[in-house]
Amino acid sequence: MNVVSCKTPEMVIKEIWGYLLAYNLIRLLMTQAAILAGILPREISFKHSLQLWLIWSRQTNTSDNHMLWVVCALMAQQRVGNRSGRIEPRAVKRRPKPYPLLVVPRGQAREHVKKYGHPKKLK
Repeated sequence: MNVVSCKTPEMVIKEIWGYLLAYNLIRLLMTQAAILAGILPREISFKHSLQLWLIWSRQTNTSDNHMLWVVCALMAQQRVGNRSGRIEPRAVKRRPKPYPLLVVPRGQAREHVKKYGHPKKLK
């Protein structure tokens, strides 16, 4: 959820709520998997759980409870190692582009380019 794709404030709010709902669903499944395995939920890999959920939800009938328990068991197999002392910089590494942002509708920008040509390159 690095960049939201919606344009209106109402849709941005809906998109954020959708991401939060999906995140909490995966965390709930991780908690259930941890309870079944007798471990802490923090010991289960979020990325692995997300990938399992996506594969399972696309390929099977999601109302099958037996398969859900199998997915939970698979989630508990991939554990996160001891990461004490892990330090990561809190910085964003987005490479700057040599073009300005498109802040007007695309059709309007095309007309501007037809009329005035492309702007000079930015450094």
